[in-house]
Amino acid sequence: MKRIRIIGFIAALFGVVSLQAQVIVDAKIDSTRILIGQQTGIIVDVSADAGKNVEFMHYDSLQQMIPGIEVLKMSEPDTQLLNDGKRMVLTQRYLVTSFDSALYYIPPMTVKVDGKEYQSKTNLALKVLTVNIDTMKVDSIYSFKPEMAPQFSWDDWKPVIWLGVALLLLTVLLIYVVVRLITNKPIIHRIKLRQHIAPHKVAMQKIAQIKQDNLVQSEDSKEYYTQLTDTLRQYISERFKFNAMEMTSTEIIEHLQAENDEEALRELRELFQTADLVKFAKYTTLINENDRNLVTAVEYINQTKIEEEIKPQPTEIVVEEKRSKIAKAVLVASIAIVAIFIIVLICFLAYRLYYLFI
Repeated sequence: MKRIRIIGFIAALFGVVSLQAQVIVDAKIDSTRILIGQQTGIIVDVSADAGKNVEFMHYDSLQQMIPGIEVLKMSEPDTQLLNDGKRMVLTQRYLVTSFDSALYYIPPMTVKVDGKEYQSKTNLALKVLTVNIDTMKVDSIYSFKPEMAPQFSWDDWKPVIWLGVALLLLTVLLIYVVVRLITNKPIIHRIKLRQHIAPHKVAMQKIAQIKQDNLVQSEDSKEYYTQLTDTLRQYISERFKFNAMEMTSTEIIEHLQAENDEEALRELRELFQTADLVKFAKYTTLINENDRNLVTAVEYINQTKIEEEIKPQPTEIVVEEKRSKIAKAVLVASIAIVAIFIIVLICFLAYRLYYLFI
């Protein structure tokens, strides 16, 4: 009895080992009945130990698997691991069709595993049916349909339109630069000038604006004196050529003592002292005091202004561009590159238009 158990155990062990090393090939078909020209799939599954080299039968596109059945394409094999990666199942799919009505018997599918051939256990069959046509009814038989033009779509034409606009702009720019280069004229040849206004005129315009804003009679004396003294500081900076905007009132008067008489500076000194009291000591002024300081500012500007000779000034000037040999070479090279790019754009645009109209 013990010997029988040992023999049974050994047989079972060999059975398990042989099952693990066994290669199983299975083949099936998606549909066994199709009409002429329809397609169906043939699936081949191979079960083998992991790491084995599996080779499926290879067919080129439109190659016949058997006479009457054509292979349209083969998919990439799909791999699935089993038993903790010890076994694997590979699946290969063939897409087939037929254009002759008949019943086709497909022989077992052959697979090579490590160079040894294995075949599927079952045969496959495929029945290809023809389309029944009632020849008594002529209307049921249709001839070839005429060609149909595709529908108009803006998405197809947008790239062509944008390329056309870019091509037009580049061509105009290229022609302009070439003409300017040939005639030896500058590319950008005009510069607009800003009209020069005398410092005293600028100051009087600002004082007129202060009057117009009615700041003289405003309760906000700080704002009034800030604008008035800033106008005077700007005038003094441009008239006497020192940075009065960054100086204190005392420093400004000291710089002006070398240029103006003491009588003119006395009233100006009083104006700056009043402005400092208003801005920093919250001093409150009367309306007549504001008027007097405004008159002081106007009189000081009139006493110290310099009347400039009025000359007609151009609003723009013409620049004569002198190009060196290197500059001309760079410009010519740039023109050549742009010209080549335009030619490429024209070819591509013609290519797109050709395929839009055919």
